[in-house]
Amino acid sequence: MTKVTKIDNSFYLSQQPRGTTGSNLGKDEFLKILMAQLQNQDPLNPMEDKEFVSQMASFSSLEQMTNMSSSMDRLVNSQTISPVLQYSHLIGKEVSYNRYDEETGQVIETPTSEVTAVSQSDGKAILELSNGEKIYADSVLKVSSPSSD
Repeated sequence: MTKVTKIDNSFYLSQQPRGTTGSNLGKDEFLKILMAQLQNQDPLNPMEDKEFVSQMASFSSLEQMTNMSSSMDRLVNSQTISPVLQYSHLIGKEVSYNRYDEETGQVIETPTSEVTAVSQSDGKAILELSNGEKIYADSVLKVSSPSSD
């Protein structure tokens, strides 16, 4: 009798690397394909005007979409504000925040202090306070005008 062995999982097709779809053609590749078609066409049966116009319209649309995409990227980048600028209006204001017990994580008090400076670390705004502490801007519970004593 013949002995049957178990098939190793690495032989399954689902684990084989898959190719990417061809939808990622850029305008340079499109032009290369179009030029190859024009150079290699049958001189006795050249490409019809309608086909050529259709391909040029497709190229024009592709180029416009590429330009629009890069314009949108520039717009998004220009709208991004530095965390320092975003929170600089808090300088001179009083902020309230929670102080936590390091062991239990419970709130032990909610101090209030004046913001003296704003800095950033890893893309997050850090408020420097008059009491010497530094807190993340997203931990602020309340913002108020300083009390006049």
